Amino acid sequence: MFLNELTIKQCHDGLMKKDFSSVELTRACLHQIKKQDDKIHSFVLITEKEALEQAKKVDDKIAQNETIKILEGIPAGIKDLLCTKGIRTTACSKILENFIPPYDCTVIKKLKENGFVILGKQNCDEFAMGSSTENSAFGSTKNPYDLERTAGGSSGGSAASVVANECIYSIGTDTGGSIRQPAAFCGMVGLKPTYGRVSRFGITAYASSLEQAGPIIKTVEDAAIVLEAIAGNDKLDSTTSFKNVPNYSANLNKDIKGIKIGLPREFFEQGLDLKIKESIYKALKVFENLGAKIEEINLPMTKYAIASYYIIAKAEASANLARYDGIRYGNSNVKSQNLSDVYFETKTNGFGDEVKRSIMMGTYALSSGYYDAYYLKATKIRTLIKQEYIKAFEKYDAIICPVSPILPFKIGEKIENPLAMYLIDAFTVPINLAGVPSLTVPCGKIKIKEKAKEYIVSDGESLPTAFQIIGKHFDEETILRIGNAYEKTQNKIK
Repeated sequence: MFLNELTIKQCHDGLMKKDFSSVELTRACLHQIKKQDDKIHSFVLITEKEALEQAKKVDDKIAQNETIKILEGIPAGIKDLLCTKGIRTTACSKILENFIPPYDCTVIKKLKENGFVILGKQNCDEFAMGSSTENSAFGSTKNPYDLERTAGGSSGGSAASVVANECIYSIGTDTGGSIRQPAAFCGMVGLKPTYGRVSRFGITAYASSLEQAGPIIKTVEDAAIVLEAIAGNDKLDSTTSFKNVPNYSANLNKDIKGIKIGLPREFFEQGLDLKIKESIYKALKVFENLGAKIEEINLPMTKYAIASYYIIAKAEASANLARYDGIRYGNSNVKSQNLSDVYFETKTNGFGDEVKRSIMMGTYALSSGYYDAYYLKATKIRTLIKQEYIKAFEKYDAIICPVSPILPFKIGEKIENPLAMYLIDAFTVPINLAGVPSLTVPCGKIKIKEKAKEYIVSDGESLPTAFQIIGKHFDEETILRIGNAYEKTQNKIK
């Protein structure tokens, strides 16, 4: 096994034993990026100098026999939505293509306190608006399983880089599935924490009441490790919780005998690829063998989730993106002395089609005469969805359902049909509306009819699939334990 193929835990153990150095580990990842990222396009910026400098500092500590933290010296990639002091942060938009933040977002600050090594900034849909990374102003990210297919979105670069072993782990954001769906498309683990578990300060805003940062990683154990580092209250984000951050790794290996799992009928009906359904039902058999109790449940408000989500998300996007006027924020090469022309030309040239569509939809939903009919009604539906999940969790410890109704699709296949693209999020957006945590766990690969012409991983004949484990508010501990129990059985089978 090459160094860049290791998990976080394996990297830490190897560093502590002095089997290899942080510089060697970092160089292995950088070599992989140089070798293949021109095909995948996971990164939009490589920070080689900063990465090697930080790795050297960690090696110096190890040489002095100092104890290092578990993430110390381990190279990671960061979605280009998180502000990084002195390092360009564009949100993959032309309007911010030269923006260099004067501060770190809280997640980056916490990671720095844990000694992480930053390899660079990763590609995503512009302002996180998309499900395929095709909306990036800097080009699409390809799926390493099949370079003709999407890696998912909006954190497509973050997911593709991990499965391609260009970094040990990455940090993405999830507004309506943007961690979980690309993790599923790339056969990786992805964790969307409870809303308020991780600070949003310094993360370029799309829909503030929905989004959370979280890891895309190789194992459930690594998810627990990263969450411990980035979670917690932040005085700079009033929506963060004062609840203590548990030691998520401590109870990871406890058995799940007696755990009650709900299986929502609404997620397994028309529209779900039958091969995905079959793979998830095989996984459910594993849970039953581990002693979990599985029962079908009803979540009838699910059918309203897409409509509610997209009204709320677009309304918040409209408000958040108003600041990019070419004067206070955003690039502007406009020569006009007329203020309205400056605004118009800056936004016309700076924003892509999906962002413009979002602003128009959101502004319409918030406008006089339509606010009550659209936005207010959507927020009421959101409350009902949240209440439905709270009620379900009175009886069940977790809920399991698909992540995506379809397998990774070909680049260009759906981009001209926004409605078809929005429907891909049908199984992920209810979780963001409810504010509960969810963990994507891979559950095998599905054979496809044609062999991929070009691929980086697998055999070019199969695509990954996954399920998600949804938990109670602030009960990431339980879903991590359930996911880890399943993952261990798969490792034994291998």
